[in-house]
Amino acid sequence: MPRDPHHRPTAKHLRQFAKNMRHEPTDAEAAMWRLLRDRRLSAYKFRRQVPIENYILDFVCFDKQLVIEIDGSQHAESQRDAARDTVLSAEGFAIARYWNNDVLQQPTSVLEDILAKLAGR
Repeated sequence: MPRDPHHRPTAKHLRQFAKNMRHEPTDAEAAMWRLLRDRRLSAYKFRRQVPIENYILDFVCFDKQLVIEIDGSQHAESQRDAARDTVLSAEGFAIARYWNNDVLQQPTSVLEDILAKLAGR
């Protein structure tokens, strides 16, 4: 059945979808979660696969209002991501995007960048 582009999922559907995504992360999301969970990054608390507005965010530090997105090539120059970033920015969030390969191959550099963004918030 074709999906209606104007259909907005209900909060219940978003929560269930986020729960499913937590159980089946990508390799890069799983790697990032191992680095962020349990306040492992300078005691900052992160949550993963968090529904906000009509979106599911990969990782969020609510204390610093920082969203971390781990993206594959399908997100390159994505208009949907740009629209989402606009909505989240209006809500006071900063968005940091990292490529899957960077998370998997250069995790230290990614973490250093995240720490710099957290310090600047």
